[in-house]
Amino acid sequence: MNANRAPLLRRWDPLVRIAHWGTVAAVIANALVTEEGSAAHVWVGFGLASLLALRLLWGFVGTPQARFSAFPPSPSRALAHIRDIAAGRHTIHASHNPLGALMVYTMWSCLAVIVATGIALSPPSGLSGNAISGRESQAEPMERLSATKVSTRHDGRGEHEDEEGTLTEAHEIAVNLLYVLIALHLAGVIFETRRAGPQIIGAMLPWPPRRRRE
Repeated sequence: MNANRAPLLRRWDPLVRIAHWGTVAAVIANALVTEEGSAAHVWVGFGLASLLALRLLWGFVGTPQARFSAFPPSPSRALAHIRDIAAGRHTIHASHNPLGALMVYTMWSCLAVIVATGIALSPPSGLSGNAISGRESQAEPMERLSATKVSTRHDGRGEHEDEEGTLTEAHEIAVNLLYVLIALHLAGVIFETRRAGPQIIGAMLPWPPRRRRE
């Protein structure tokens, strides 16, 4: 056994693992499978919202390692953790390490923005159709309106389109930021695995990892 490698001391509880891998599946589905603005895209978004809400609730009432109190966001602790890495020191954490904790909270915040803006952009009337983004087709033809109604409708629609444009931009920025965070998260997991062993990956696997015999 390599003395520099820490043994598998912890394993995330089932709800944390379900929320984690469910979120992974939802992000991949909406990034690569569903069409943006489609009903399927929206329903996957609702599923993602449910998983996020469940995980955040579990942060208050869940197992000790899953609670927010076990990995509070602390930039000073994160900097100290970076210094430990630079010095070659390795500390075993029962929950997320300080640097990982900051990443987790940042990703949750990003997911919350994605979910909130996505829901705001998706009216309930469009969930039964295939193209939610085609809101213009749902509007009453302008020819059927009187001149006064046309003017009123135009002003109101202009304000609505401005608001919709802002939400769309915020949604897209948050999605792109999430992709960057995912790349950094994967890089961090790979780095920690090479530095301290496979316990980080093993703790989140859907099945118990096998232990090698000494």
